Amino acid sequence: MKRHIFAAAVAALAGISANAASSSDPVLMTVDGHDVPVSEFEYLYNKNNSQQLQQQSIDDYLQLFINYKLKVADAERAGLQNSPEFVSEYNNYRAELAAPYLRSQAVEDSLVQEAYSHREYDVYVSHIMLPMEPGNQQRADSLRTAILEGKTTFEDAARNFSVDRASSIRGGRMGYVVPDRFPWPFEKAAYDTAVGSLSPVCNSGMGYHIIRVESRQPAAGEVLASHILLMNRGKSQEEIEENKATIDSLYTLLKDGADFGQLALKYSEDPGSAQREGSLGWFGRGVMVAEFDSVAFSLANGEVSAPFETAFGYHIVKRFDHQGVPALDDVRKKIVEAMGRDERSRAPEEAKIKELLAKYNASVNPATMEKVTAAINANGGYDSTVIVTLAAMKEPLASYNGTTLTVAQVMEAVPFTQSADAATGARLVSTTADGLLRSGVLDLARADLEKNNADYRNLINEYRDGILLYEISNRKVWDRASKDTEGLEQFFKENAAKYAWEAPKFKSYVIFATSDSVLNEALTFAGTLSTDNPADFTKEMRKRFPRDIKIERVIAAKGENAITDYLGFGQPKPTEETGKWKAYAAFKGRILDAPEEAADVRGAAMTDYQSKLENDWIKELHKNYKVKVNNKVFKKLQAK
Repeated sequence: MKRHIFAAAVAALAGISANAASSSDPVLMTVDGHDVPVSEFEYLYNKNNSQQLQQQSIDDYLQLFINYKLKVADAERAGLQNSPEFVSEYNNYRAELAAPYLRSQAVEDSLVQEAYSHREYDVYVSHIMLPMEPGNQQRADSLRTAILEGKTTFEDAARNFSVDRASSIRGGRMGYVVPDRFPWPFEKAAYDTAVGSLSPVCNSGMGYHIIRVESRQPAAGEVLASHILLMNRGKSQEEIEENKATIDSLYTLLKDGADFGQLALKYSEDPGSAQREGSLGWFGRGVMVAEFDSVAFSLANGEVSAPFETAFGYHIVKRFDHQGVPALDDVRKKIVEAMGRDERSRAPEEAKIKELLAKYNASVNPATMEKVTAAINANGGYDSTVIVTLAAMKEPLASYNGTTLTVAQVMEAVPFTQSADAATGARLVSTTADGLLRSGVLDLARADLEKNNADYRNLINEYRDGILLYEISNRKVWDRASKDTEGLEQFFKENAAKYAWEAPKFKSYVIFATSDSVLNEALTFAGTLSTDNPADFTKEMRKRFPRDIKIERVIAAKGENAITDYLGFGQPKPTEETGKWKAYAAFKGRILDAPEEAADVRGAAMTDYQSKLENDWIKELHKNYKVKVNNKVFKKLQAK
């Protein structure tokens, strides 16, 4: 039903830009009764010139533009703009293009600013994590209460209950929270909680968390560093001791002036950085393990650390540079991308929809909704019986901007559900009505965009006309040319002199076979076939020899192909291997001084035939459609 309500409106909106004009955007021309504003012409003219090596004059472009609009008019006369395929494709693109405009910029800016503020501080946290299982939200709340009341310590609770083993063994100590690297609910809870305090229970999507903030300090920024790593994991004590001796030797070499990058390239066992001479790039606090963090941020630029150990093995770090918190403009794109991956992505759209619902006076009629609910309750639930009852109700259930949707209309859009309890059924109807209101006001907002935003309108119109132009051109030229074999052949005969060759060519089927015996059998069978149609000939041959032969239809001058040189021009047989096709021979081969049919010059003939069809079509368009150019307006464009 939603399609029935809005599809016609969408199709109508597709033509808005064709008739949109104002004193600031006068009509340049009228094509088949449709006004074309100056803005559309200028937009396409400038875009066309930006894509050309040689600039085209506005006078030359005018005729091209008229032909373009005539083709679109022909598509509209054919009703292509009303096809389900067009409406679906156009509506999807229109919604996609409008999406950036249908967001609350204020809400987005607020969310961006909040996320950016997190970059200004380094927050170190401990946490307790319970798995995403039924009842664990309440269990986490009880555990938090027990900690606050002193019935247990945070550390003991972490050791006994947290499923994050890496932190639970340290009494919940987790490390620094890195903006954009943790689920947003976790990051927000960490930054919103005061030092020494417990956050409310937080659902990160991966578990339920109780967060305690251990410290909060101005952000240390990022460092640019490299390291050399000798891995200890999985090695014997003897091998670990050898690593220690090696890392100490490398440190001595570095103190004596050895090149850090070359030593990292040769000795480091970190596969991710060794090939980059140990480079780890830029990183902030919390990205690396705590011991590594501590060393990297304590060094001066250019300083090399003494060897130290982490859970991975022995390291030597060289710090090259340091940078503070980047400016908002430098990270805004990254923040917006991060927002797009979590629940924040919908907030700007939802805020905008709320504005639009108010702007277009969209609402569900509470009195009618009460009747719907009463009918479902009286029926004892939501089933096929009450669905029939509701589908006959003509009372207004929802309205927006003067459009009213009855209960019956809303029921057409309700997702099919065989049966449900009364509360679920009422909620299903109410939710569907809300969804139709949202769709309706969004369509109105997109229509307003088309009226009032020239950039959006021109893009939409270009896309719309482009779809129609492709479809009508395919019908009138491309597809027609490929199917009209008689017309193509007649065109070739009338223009045969244009396709003369500079040298004779060998024309033939070349039959390849897996053996000489199969080849001989294939040639014999080919001789029994009476068809002159290449497709039919190939089909019959493959049907008789499905796996043992392949057929190529060739036409080539001497020197263009080694195999045809051998088969047609008496040249030596090629020595190159032909894979499993051990044998080959020509069938119906002959030397031609000139092409004998369109297929012999198919590419060139087809291109020229398409050009003929298009030129004939354009002549027909100018004959059948009225075009009126406002010369006074065009002269102003010429004078620019």
